[in-house]
Amino acid sequence: MAPQTEQRPTAAYVDLDTLAGNFHSTKQFVGTDVGYMAVVKANAYGHGAVECSLRLEAEGVDWFGVALPEEGVDLRRAGVTIPILCLGSFWPGQERLLIEHGLTSVIYDLDGADRLADYVKAYGFAVDVHIKIDTGMGRVGIPYQDARVLADAIAHNQHLRVTGMMTHFAAAENPDEIDFTELQIDRFERACGEFRAAGHEPELIDLANSPGAITHPASRGNMVRLGGALYGLLEDILPPGTRGPELKPVLSLISRIAYLRTVLAGESLGYWRTFYTKRDSLIGLLPIGYADGYPRGLSNTGKAVVNGQIVPIVGSISMDWTLLDLTDVPGVKNGDEVILIGPEISAADIAQALGTIGYEITCGLSPRVPRIYT
Repeated sequence: MAPQTEQRPTAAYVDLDTLAGNFHSTKQFVGTDVGYMAVVKANAYGHGAVECSLRLEAEGVDWFGVALPEEGVDLRRAGVTIPILCLGSFWPGQERLLIEHGLTSVIYDLDGADRLADYVKAYGFAVDVHIKIDTGMGRVGIPYQDARVLADAIAHNQHLRVTGMMTHFAAAENPDEIDFTELQIDRFERACGEFRAAGHEPELIDLANSPGAITHPASRGNMVRLGGALYGLLEDILPPGTRGPELKPVLSLISRIAYLRTVLAGESLGYWRTFYTKRDSLIGLLPIGYADGYPRGLSNTGKAVVNGQIVPIVGSISMDWTLLDLTDVPGVKNGDEVILIGPEISAADIAQALGTIGYEITCGLSPRVPRIYT
């Protein structure tokens, strides 16, 4: 039961014990002979990067992965001490953030390598970098065909140390794409060979995201990156029936009924009058809307749970309010709890209804939805 607070009664509840349990369950399944990077970019997929990181560091995670140097700075200021990798590299002018806060950057082109080396040259030391190889994602990374060009270009740069090599899978969660995933693994291994031939000695070999780590043992290298597995977003990382670790969703989204009103049959509800009551109805107003990241696409199609009963969303979801048809819920009253994401309705269920993925649902919860940690 969500507690009553002095705030608007809409919050995301994040179970840190479940987060820790997902980490240990995955580690037990994958093995203890590799290192583990927890991906906490995008506010830990909407779960709260600082709180999740502090707990995961205490549980023995080896690295954190963020998208931006700014995200890494936030973790350092919160007391995180273990290595942090900036997966999206850095922007011109952010070199100082990397150095002052002890962040390791991904490098994927000569321009980024030169900018970072030029910055640290004045200080007379070298910095560690991880090289990202594009093996088929078609996104960030030096194309695997050009690996030797970059390797040779920075081989004698005394201000850069290549301590890690990484790539990213395009479809490791799709069993129909196993041949392409294996092709990516082969391309990556050849690129690593090119860097070694140029004199680099990377210590960390990092290919596998959550689905790769679970379903492709050959991709584990000596460090794996866990994102969706940590947050229990199982449907996003594993096809149905796949053998894997026991994972549970970490986040619940809960609100309370703010106001009840009786609406006669034939009345319209909400913007653009997209819903008409077919009977005399009991309508509940819920203090959450699309400004909170609750998708407007659930208008007239979404569901919620009230007093153990699934009820429909009616009318268009507005910026701050959502309407529920509570006519068939006996004894319902103002202040009753409403579960929008939880055991009965998962982020994956919402994602399926909208034709997207659960990551988008949890990442989309806005800052005005407080995260409450249990």
